[in-house]
Amino acid sequence: MKALVLSGGRGTRLRPITHTGAKQLIPVANKPVLFYGLEAIVDAGIKDVGIVVGETKEEIKKAVSTGKKWGLRVTYIEQEVPLGLAHAVKISQEYLGDEPFVMYLGDNLIKEGITSLVREFKRKRPDALILLSRVKEPQRFGVAELEKGKIVRLTEKPKRPKSDLALVGIYMFDKNIFEAVNNIKPSFRKEYEITDAIQYLIDKKYKVRSHIIQGWWKDTGKVEDVLEANRLILEIIQTKIEGKVDGDSRVTGRVIIEKGAKIINSVIRGPAIIGRKSKIVNSYIGPFTSIYWGTTIKNSEIEHSIVLEETSIDSISGRINESLIGKGVSIFKTKAKPQSYRFTLGDRSRIEVI
Repeated sequence: MKALVLSGGRGTRLRPITHTGAKQLIPVANKPVLFYGLEAIVDAGIKDVGIVVGETKEEIKKAVSTGKKWGLRVTYIEQEVPLGLAHAVKISQEYLGDEPFVMYLGDNLIKEGITSLVREFKRKRPDALILLSRVKEPQRFGVAELEKGKIVRLTEKPKRPKSDLALVGIYMFDKNIFEAVNNIKPSFRKEYEITDAIQYLIDKKYKVRSHIIQGWWKDTGKVEDVLEANRLILEIIQTKIEGKVDGDSRVTGRVIIEKGAKIINSVIRGPAIIGRKSKIVNSYIGPFTSIYWGTTIKNSEIEHSIVLEETSIDSISGRINESLIGKGVSIFKTKAKPQSYRFTLGDRSRIEVI
């Protein structure tokens, strides 16, 4: 069995962060989202992985390389234009051949992993197994309608959803999916929808099973979803102090301080994680905060946030909260007069000033 990991797409809902980086590499608890998916695939006993890449292909290739660090054999499949999930399957047919495969969206997180689901797929041998989860905003997702436990209809991002069962970004298919993706037409969004391909299988009487997951699942497509995923992962970390914490600092709760990090005259209240070679000085780092590597925070307070690498935050009055701060950012308070706000912001930035 192979895996097909989708890591294309433009990540428009996470701009401006994704103007300069792949959404699948945004760190959650200081680990790129994509890596959680690769680990789940390895845990399920799958070794061969095709990664579909788009305009951020060089960044993905640099992060994953050959896949050797996970014991994987990785092949990259280029999708020149992001024309939908079914299109990604279509262009991967040569790589996948007649083998059954798992399709895993690279920006998704699922708590329970996929090991038991892969076993179920191998044991029952349906033509397709799709994962479903009950959600509050089903109109954001592909939605499934069930009758007596069987899927009868799938609709992509319906304006008036007929159920709250969203398709999780993890699917399992046998070779019959290629008949489907080669016979559907583009949707009104001008994309080849995976929901249409699965509906084709249903209409043609192929065996399509569903599994409603009980644990949490996150599609990290929006800032609030990334922050929530970060919170969920941090809730299960165990304390590990490898960096330096001076005698004037206080660390409470479950906290990871990575090698080379320095905590000076500061309070770290977990769950939180401070990345390698980061420095926290005269500051407060509150719960559900992840500070990536090489970042410096001085005379400031921050909680329930993610700060990417090599960023500097200095002397900010008031507490930074529920924020996703990109790499190489500099936030500081100036003593220059007159007092005013000065911003240099990327496209589609969002700033809240209180």
